[in-house]
Amino acid sequence: MMTRKNNWLLTAVQMGLLAWSGATLAADKVYVANEGADTVSVLDAASFKTLASVRVGKAPHNVQVSPDGKVVWVTNNGEPAQTADASEHKEMAQGSHDAMGKPGAVWAIDTATNAVVAKVPVGMHPAHVVVSPDGRFAYITNGGDNTVSVIDTAARSLVATIPVGKFPHGLRISPDGKQAYVANLKGGTVSVIDTASQKEIAQVPAGKGPAQVGFTPDGSLVLVSLSEENAVAVIDPATRKVIRKVAVGTVPIQLYVTPDSRTLLVANQGTPKKPGKTVSLIELESFKVAKTVVTGAGAHGVVVDREGRYAYVTNMYANSVSVLDVKDRKVVKTVPVGKTPNGISITP
Repeated sequence: MMTRKNNWLLTAVQMGLLAWSGATLAADKVYVANEGADTVSVLDAASFKTLASVRVGKAPHNVQVSPDGKVVWVTNNGEPAQTADASEHKEMAQGSHDAMGKPGAVWAIDTATNAVVAKVPVGMHPAHVVVSPDGRFAYITNGGDNTVSVIDTAARSLVATIPVGKFPHGLRISPDGKQAYVANLKGGTVSVIDTASQKEIAQVPAGKGPAQVGFTPDGSLVLVSLSEENAVAVIDPATRKVIRKVAVGTVPIQLYVTPDSRTLLVANQGTPKKPGKTVSLIELESFKVAKTVVTGAGAHGVVVDREGRYAYVTNMYANSVSVLDVKDRKVVKTVPVGKTPNGISITP
């Protein structure tokens, strides 16, 4: 029999959990790098409304929220005044992925205030940024000099520069934090970095135009978008070999696996003349495309929330973000953002 004291305690705990849950949901935000506007859009993940637009460096290409949700890292090409001619990067945003050949930076935004709190120089033409699961290091691909920069997130300073393959672009860190996989866009390979030694330990032949990599949360598979093959390569991380390929839409760029490791979402960007407007949903048990969802012109970046309920997709040529209901496999909202939205990240 439950006593009044125990009943009161249970109620208090339940109310506390509800309050904590509500606070967490209210705090969830989506960050979008608007490459053509030199801004980062901040969206409320619950209402899908735009909360803020943060001015950053020239041509921000990618964003990543830290594991504790306190900082957003943004790759860009430094102060706008120092990089007035972004024509080459603009071409990259439209699909050519040519390097600018100019030094870049990664900036840090405080999520509580939306203020830029750090600016760290990195290599030439920084593309993507990821943060280690423990939050200690940020890894940035430098397409212009074929390296990956490693930043100490607490000191906000460069601690290592790792040579990798030709024109590194997208990268992700394994769920256990021990390795980083890097898609070498013009090298046709995926570099494997040992995060303990901060060195490249292997290059895996993947296919034509590898643009981004993704891990299943259980760590059993590595997925690689092949932008020049209209396919996704599946790599076994144990053998570091491609075990199969799955056909998707035209010029697939970013991809993301749902938290249950069952479904892979692939954004099919297409080209400026023939924009892709879809996201392929691949069931990883069968490696079959279960659904192709129409989003917007130039579908490029994709991220899935922690519950696996919604996916957020940047539409580069439509200047918008599509909100995709993962279970129902349909777009439920389209949110206008800045010009040429590219990378996208959500509160962990």
